[in-house]
Amino acid sequence: MIKNIVFDFGGVLMDWDPRYFFRTYFNDDEKMEWFLKNIAKDEWNIEQDRGRTLKEGTEILIEQHPDWEKEIRAYYDNWTVMLKSDIPENVAILKKLEGKYNLYGLTNWSAETFPYALENYEFFRVFEDKIVVSGTEKLIKPGKEIFEVLLKRYDLTPEESVFIDDNAKNIATAKELGFETIHIQQETDLEAELRKLDVNF
Repeated sequence: MIKNIVFDFGGVLMDWDPRYFFRTYFNDDEKMEWFLKNIAKDEWNIEQDRGRTLKEGTEILIEQHPDWEKEIRAYYDNWTVMLKSDIPENVAILKKLEGKYNLYGLTNWSAETFPYALENYEFFRVFEDKIVVSGTEKLIKPGKEIFEVLLKRYDLTPEESVFIDDNAKNIATAKELGFETIHIQQETDLEAELRKLDVNF
């Protein structure tokens, strides 16, 4: 019987993509994609999600790619533009669940940028601060350790919990730990998937 529902945020409840800023900045999609694939890579950004400061991450990358200093500095200077909006259809489902299930957040997110989202998107209040943030914990999905922080902190049983994420590696870890899971993809109907797990609205 499901008692707890755990949400990832980016790609599930929040629409974040560096292209929302860099498309206009470069005005050249090919150059933008090259920059994001070869300079400001996901592997670099995720270290800030793991707890490295934005300043340190920026300076490390500039040292590696001095010719791209202006673009690299623009990344976190314009981070709020990259956070385009919430994902309304999934936020609506979150709100339907409020008061019926225990709701939690488990997110890979920089400790420095997450407060902006928390302050500017009212749906976060639904979680009542029951949110585990990778940048604060200095642990990151898909590592089991950050899941274990969530389970221990809130005394959760994985078999009584659904974990929702858009990243297949994170879903795989959750399954290993005993969670029911929903892998969010472009075509996913979140409400229908929850109903399959006997979640009631």
